[in-house]
This record gives sequence, C-alpha cells and structure tokens, in this order.
Amino acid sequence: MTVTDPVDTAGSAGSGNGEQPQLSLGRAAARTIATTTKSVPQMQGISSRWLLKVLPWVEVSGGTYRVNRRLSYAVGDGRVTFAATGSQVRVIPPELGELAPLRGFDNEEVLNELAGRFVQHEYEPGDTLVEFGHQADQVFLIAHGKISKIGTGAYGDQTVLGTMADGGYFGEQVLTNADGIWEYTARAITACTVLALPRSEFQGVLDRSGTLRAHLDEVTANASLASNDHGEAAIDVASGHDGEPQLPGTFVDYDTSPREYELSVAQTVLRVHSRVADLYNQPMNQLEQQLRLTIEALRERQENELVNNSGFGLLHNADFAQRVSTRTGPPGPDDFDELLSLVWKDPGFFLAHPKTIGAFGRECNRRGVYPDAVDLGGHQVPAWRGVPILPCNKIPVTDTRTSSVLLMRTGEADQGVVGLHQTGLPDEYQPGLNVRFMGISEQAIMSYLVSAYYSAAVLVPDALAVLENAEIGRGD
Repeated sequence: MTVTDPVDTAGSAGSGNGEQPQLSLGRAAARTIATTTKSVPQMQGISSRWLLKVLPWVEVSGGTYRVNRRLSYAVGDGRVTFAATGSQVRVIPPELGELAPLRGFDNEEVLNELAGRFVQHEYEPGDTLVEFGHQADQVFLIAHGKISKIGTGAYGDQTVLGTMADGGYFGEQVLTNADGIWEYTARAITACTVLALPRSEFQGVLDRSGTLRAHLDEVTANASLASNDHGEAAIDVASGHDGEPQLPGTFVDYDTSPREYELSVAQTVLRVHSRVADLYNQPMNQLEQQLRLTIEALRERQENELVNNSGFGLLHNADFAQRVSTRTGPPGPDDFDELLSLVWKDPGFFLAHPKTIGAFGRECNRRGVYPDAVDLGGHQVPAWRGVPILPCNKIPVTDTRTSSVLLMRTGEADQGVVGLHQTGLPDEYQPGLNVRFMGISEQAIMSYLVSAYYSAAVLVPDALAVLENAEIGRGD
C-alpha cells in the first residue's frame, strides 16, 4: 500500500524540489483581506509660499485699490531697451524717453534721428569709459555688461558709488548742460557693449528741432520748482526763527492721477464625475481632495503672479532708483547692505530664490561671515542684520544663472508693500477664494468654478528694493 506524502496533498509548490513546506498564511494572501492605510494625495509643486504668509492683506471691498501720493515733479529714470541684429545693437527710439531730459518727448522723427546717431563701443573688463574731472560730452547706454562708478572719498581714496548693468545709462545731464565734467570714473567690470551719443551729435539735432528745444526748456523750468529729495512738491516750513517773522503759507499737493490696482484673478474649472463622488468617498472624500490640490495650485499661481506679473508684480513695480546690481557677481554681504540702505525704514524681509540664498551663504563662508538665524512663526530662518531671508522659488533664475533678491517694508501704517484681496465672497471657501457649483453635464460630470482674487501694491517707492544680476553659479 502506498502512503501519500501530506505535503503533496496540501499542494505545496516546494514538494518537488526540496523546498521547506509553508507553515502559515502568506503575506500576499493576507493582504487581500487587510485594510490599507493611505496617505492623502501628495503634490510636489506645493512650496512654503512665504510671501503669501508674511504679506499684510488689505480688504478691497470695491475690487479696486487707489494709491494716493503727494504730487511729484520727478522725471524719467528707467531702463532702456535695445534691439540686436547679430553683433550690432541699436536702441529702440521710444526708449530714449527713459532718459530724464527726454521723458514725455514723443516726436518719433526726432527720436529716430537721435537713436541713429548712437555709436556702438565694446569694452573689456578693466577698461575706463570716462574719467573723473574730464569734460562730460557723451551719453552712454549700457546694452550688455556691468559697469562700476568710482568716485573720490573724503580723504582722497577711491570709493564705489554704484554699479550699472543691462539697460542702465549715465551722462544724461550732457543733454541739458554742455559744460559739465564727469564727477566719477566709469570702469567696466565685465565685457560690455555700450552705445554712446556725443554732445556734438545731439546739438546738431537740437539746432534743427524746435519741438525738442521747447521740451528741454520745459524740463529746465520744472527742475526749478521747489521739491524735496524724493521729487515731491515741497511743504514750506519755518524753523529756528525768533520774534514775529512772516510765516510761510503752504499746502500739500496731491497727485491728480493716482495709480489704481484692480484685483486680478486666477481661475479653473474643477470637474468630478458624479459616480466617483458617489461611490469612492471612503476613507477620503474625493471632491474634498480634488479641491484641496486645485486650491494649492491656485495659491502657487497667486504667489507667482505677485512676484512676476507685468502689471502689479513686485519685480516689475520696483522703482528704477531702487534697483542695484551686485558689485562683483555673486550676492554678498555688501550687496545685502546696499539693499538695506535703500529700504532703511523698518525693513521687513528679504525674498530670494533658494539657489540665491545658497550662493549668498557660500559668499559669506568665503569671507568668514556667518549670518544669524531668527525665529519667524516658529521657524528658524536665516537672516542678515536681523532681517529674515525667506525662500521663494517663484523668483526667476535666468539661463545665465542669475537671479534677483527683493527687500521690502510691509503694511499700510508703514507705507510699505501690501497684498490686496476681498473677503466675504459668495460661496467663499478661503479668504479671497470661492468655489461655485456650475452644474452637472449630460455626461454626469459635476463642475465647480474655483476663483482666487488678489493683487499687490507698493505704497511708496522706497518700500521695495531689488538686487539684480546676482550670479548663483559662481563660488569663487
């Protein structure tokens, strides 16, 4: 009689090849009746969004926010744009209106003639463009590169007065004063492409253009109006007097065309099939999770717009007088100190791309400087001079590995930067964000309109400063 092997009767796969028989329930089989613990859906695109957290938000009940300021006599001080054909560069004629003496001048024929008289020059690092004490007889436009302005200190030593880069210019006073001298030396830090207009060429155009001469006469007349250091109409005040002198009469004049900021919007239509919403809501609500991730994406877009929008974005709304370039390339302690000198009244925080913060840290290490950290909402963040340095991955990094750093003062009470939104919206889900049911289609798909309303405003120019051309790829 043959005895049957009990392992064979159990159907063990190992009975024929010498493997040990299975003595308990396997994991694969056990998992078929076990409950799986699940995480909520994750999203790599979610960032810290520090700007949205620390920016004070102002209620804009009418959808529009008007920034009233004192009347200002200040004239143009912007950036010049160029067009290139191969290695040849030319200035776009209307861009000459960014030069202070030509601001508001719109005679296209004259501007075209002036643009055609600029001569292109190439300079190597270390070359001198103009020298202190020599006659100022040219206007310079910087098409590409970085130039340092070097002056004489109180004791005869050299000191750096500033750094200019792409789109900058100097020597515009030559257009209204033919007898001036250079009060500084301009020297190329990098290879530079520069356009120059000699005073003699400008004079030739001026002698034939009555409209240009009339415009310059008006500019000269406006320059004689009383104003403070910021170009605002002066308020006459007497002080230090004795007796009964006649006191000055005055009033505060307002800008008659104040800027208005309308709330912008980021929107999307969230679609969820009714069968999914009905049947697959355990252990997590499908609509809730879909909505959560959609709102995260909208908030990321909101922060991106606050930084980069061409209308109200902070990078585009910094006054040109509040923009500086790095002195040597990488962002260093000197550059951050320069920003603090521009926003010296209660600076709130620096905002920089994480790679820029890393480059700043390397530069500090190279110099043997170790910035402290400060507590911000329970988080330890790096700081410079006690001012927090917050990361923001929405600040662009260019193909040439350069980026920008923002420093701002915030709040209405401090005449700073403020965020704008409106609360109490119909079907509001979060402050300034609502979710509205749009109906069910014939395909049984439910649609929800998700909208976020926002903007930002810079109340006075010195509330925001930008460090430009910060190189993040150099560690030397």
